[in-house]
Amino acid sequence: MTIKTLPRPVTVLGLAGILPQIACLGVVIASPEWRWVAMAAGCFYAALIFSFLGGLWWMQALLRDERRWEPYLISIVASLGGWAALLPWCLGWTWPGPSLVVLGVAVLLSPLADRRLATYLPVPPAWLQLRAMMAAGLGVLTMTMGLLAP
Repeated sequence: MTIKTLPRPVTVLGLAGILPQIACLGVVIASPEWRWVAMAAGCFYAALIFSFLGGLWWMQALLRDERRWEPYLISIVASLGGWAALLPWCLGWTWPGPSLVVLGVAVLLSPLADRRLATYLPVPPAWLQLRAMMAAGLGVLTMTMGLLAP
């Protein structure tokens, strides 16, 4: 199975998932007065997507009637990681630059969790290819935004 054999909505909507981050990065670069808002929106979006991945991994394990703890633990790490990346803002610490970089790296590395879980919770190989593409796009855009933070 190749990416072309996946259902078209999966591919199109999956890849379209990087569009909000492209828009946020564009605003960061082009509009100094909206820079902070765009970075905040990008950080929240990356945290949301990272948490969403945890939900996918949880459901993947549940649908396979998985009884081991590992897939569920991996899935909550994603949700808790997204939440933790937003805490500095809530506490008034330096934000959102460091959080964007951390989230970008986490999203970029998330296909490693996909591959690990796929060893005993199979998914179509084309899904792993598409996930790698989506994670690369969102991860790099998110890290770039974080590196541009003041």
